[in-house]
Amino acid sequence: MTFELLLVPAAGLFCTGLFGALSQQSIVMVMMGIELMIGGIIVAAADFWHFLAPAAASGQVVIVAAVVAMAVEMAMGFAVTTALYRARQVDMTDMAEDLKG
Repeated sequence: MTFELLLVPAAGLFCTGLFGALSQQSIVMVMMGIELMIGGIIVAAADFWHFLAPAAASGQVVIVAAVVAMAVEMAMGFAVTTALYRARQVDMTDMAEDLKG
């Protein structure tokens, strides 16, 4: 299987996430788009690792660390979004803009 063929799903995930993050107004949907973008980056990184150093285990450790960091980041984001909704009933990005002042 060629390297370019393996990068197509990564590019598809990233582009789908970018569209979702830029086209939605719901904070949760924007976060889901960002999650897809990071997933695409992780898939591309795994593909690069597979073709550059398939025998090295260090690439696998980096991928697992990236997935763990992504999970922690999304958990923190959902916690902040839940707290924001409970405090002020804000669930859209244009409503969250009013929180500056």
